[in-house]
Amino acid sequence: MTEKLTNATIITEFLLMGFTDDQVLQGLYVPFFFLIYLTALMGNLLIIILTTTDQRLQSPMYFFLKNLSLIDICYISVTVPKSIINSLTKSYSISFLGCASQIFLFIFLAGTEYALLIVMSYDRYVAICHPLYYEITMNRGTCLQMVIASWASGCVYGSIHVAGTFSVPFCGPYIVHQFFCDIPSVLTLACSGEQILEYAFVIASFTFAFVCFLFLIASYVFIFSAVLRIPSAQGRFKTFSTCIPHLTVVILFLFSGTANYLWTNSKSASSLNLFMSVLYSVLPPSLNPLIYSLRNKDMKAALGKILRVNCY
Repeated sequence: MTEKLTNATIITEFLLMGFTDDQVLQGLYVPFFFLIYLTALMGNLLIIILTTTDQRLQSPMYFFLKNLSLIDICYISVTVPKSIINSLTKSYSISFLGCASQIFLFIFLAGTEYALLIVMSYDRYVAICHPLYYEITMNRGTCLQMVIASWASGCVYGSIHVAGTFSVPFCGPYIVHQFFCDIPSVLTLACSGEQILEYAFVIASFTFAFVCFLFLIASYVFIFSAVLRIPSAQGRFKTFSTCIPHLTVVILFLFSGTANYLWTNSKSASSLNLFMSVLYSVLPPSLNPLIYSLRNKDMKAALGKILRVNCY
């Protein structure tokens, strides 16, 4: 016990590990990440503009999509800009408060996105399984309450985890083997045997997330059943095509998150760790606009309308 208290000191900053020490690769990493960040920013911002200005995109589905795009802009902005600045300035330190803030915002936004994806699955369930009651069930007030509940649950989720992570004493060296502060990497710096509280929070949150996942699965079981009862093949495809973008985003988000938190070892820097963290923190917000815009006729029509106006 004395040894733990001796080794645990007051921390003012952590050291984030970059992707590589090779100067040539560093020179390629910065423009590559900047391009991805710019693409994600422009794609999600375009969806927000289209779903706000076009009258055909005022249904609950697009209201939720607008919020998803807003989350994705914030989500990727928590990690990538700081990493790019660190690489350009050759300074990889992050303050204790900055690290705590990064973890809170990252978990807060990830939790909010997960909650919103659950809400969007319920929206598809009502639209397909109970179309006659859709406008009554998914009215403006209900949709707004669902979105507020998603943001609030994400805030609570982030607060619990940042409190659990930083309630433990840390023992040096204070090197985070990641390009941003995340829970698994920071917890490896905790003094031996002091991570129990946060591990309890992680287990509890994974249990709750799994229950929510079962709700999502149940929604799609009912959706598939309803789609299979449609007599024509064209009707079945047209109905289910409204779910394909959402289902793709859910699979991408859950797979990348699970891979990052369960399949990697954060005690040492490795290419696998870094790849999984990029997959989780960068890929979903970058691909979500592409997934929703490519298969959505209304989105493409709204974009074409804007382009024609600008051309003339």
